[in-house]
Amino acid sequence: MCTMKRSDCTCSLSAMSEWESPDHEPTLPVSEKSNPLTHNIDQASAACIVRMLQACDAQMFQAETGETYQGGAHSEGVLPLDPLDKLVVLSGCGTSGRLAFLMSSFNRELKKLNQSLVYSYIIVSEGKKQVLFIGISCGLSAPFVAGQLDFCLQHPEVYTPVMVGFNPTHQAKDEPVPGCTFTFRSLVHKMQELAKSQKAFLINPTVGPEAISGSSRMKGGSATKILLDIVLSTAHSATFNRTPITYNSTVHCFSLRHGRRVCYLGWGSLAVLGLIDASECNPTFGAGERSGNYFSLTKDLAVCCLQGPQFSIGHEDFLHLVLPHVSDQDTVLLLYTHSDNVSEVLKLACQVREKTSNLHAVYHGTDGDTTAEQSKAKEKRSIPSLSQQWELSTKLVLNAISTGAHILKGKVYQNHMIDVQVTNSKLYCRATRLLQVYRIIPCVCLQVVPLALVCLLTACSLSDAESHLEKQPIIREAVMTWLS
Repeated sequence: MCTMKRSDCTCSLSAMSEWESPDHEPTLPVSEKSNPLTHNIDQASAACIVRMLQACDAQMFQAETGETYQGGAHSEGVLPLDPLDKLVVLSGCGTSGRLAFLMSSFNRELKKLNQSLVYSYIIVSEGKKQVLFIGISCGLSAPFVAGQLDFCLQHPEVYTPVMVGFNPTHQAKDEPVPGCTFTFRSLVHKMQELAKSQKAFLINPTVGPEAISGSSRMKGGSATKILLDIVLSTAHSATFNRTPITYNSTVHCFSLRHGRRVCYLGWGSLAVLGLIDASECNPTFGAGERSGNYFSLTKDLAVCCLQGPQFSIGHEDFLHLVLPHVSDQDTVLLLYTHSDNVSEVLKLACQVREKTSNLHAVYHGTDGDTTAEQSKAKEKRSIPSLSQQWELSTKLVLNAISTGAHILKGKVYQNHMIDVQVTNSKLYCRATRLLQVYRIIPCVCLQVVPLALVCLLTACSLSDAESHLEKQPIIREAVMTWLS
């Protein structure tokens, strides 16, 4: 387990696999379990939070020690990348959907090779004779993905479905998809049978519970990116290089606590990762006008502003709409690599520095003595490529920053999200289950979980609970203050 002081913590190796015990929250799927490594993360210091998150991420690369949660990876077939009559479609919900959108940008690699584009986001396949559909659902539960997989199974002459997730198949959601008679689990069972003849494929390794229970934007998202980077890069190498396929965060909390903003300014694909991370802070932690905002802005997607003010995400939008209101309580994080226009980064950084001293950067570069030719050669040899490795490390850093900042702000109780917007059946069940542990069934509405927890743990009135949280937003500390 974890022994902790407010300023430090250490995690034993035995805790790394403790979640695999059949006695650990046996009724919950892996994606919904709490992680023993982070049980007291809401009391941890910033440095300790980072170490806890690092330990949880390490579980992605750890072999299972028992047979309880053995996952599968049945993927011995590959669809040739022939753009004339074939297509590769990626799709998902939430973080999975955002990453599917990002991965469809593999079309950029095809452009570099002067090849036609074969990747698409969501099913758009008119006129194609063969379509490889990759549906991503970390918990094997998303109705949107289930509907598309069902469509593929009904049209096997065109579609080959691939399911990517991180629960064992017997933990796939077994509730009927709204408006349908099938469940996600029934689709999984059909695909398991079809996988025997390579007419469908399942990739569902278990990577352990999330650091923050149910927050699949973290390990679920990272594992998705790792898997798809390797699979698609290997397919490209096999197709175009004739290579055979073988099977072998304190300052940010300061800004949020003062109701201020954290802004990501990014370039290239790192900017998209900034957009993904920022967009997840609202549904995960209730970030917004009252509780501090996460913004992400990018040079390459400025055209989106034509869709309305909510799409004003270009660097020029930042300069005209955000920067004039930036103060020293706001934080700005730059995301770029050595191949971006560094002089442009420096110019923008100087403008930001005039408004706030809280300016930081995530920068990726090659060794100082590496020439441009050597860098390109290394990029070709690497699977995943150097740029894909940069993308993954940036995602891990941003997840740690945004999660750690919201933990320090009081948006987590033990290692559970408590200020989520209860907007669908999965989140309703999660919120109800959390409060049932303390023997209370809430009237679930927007952001009721923190108030319900304080009322339950202190036996105080609703108005008193609101007053406590106004004075001390960290729930555990608010409870301890009341009881002392």
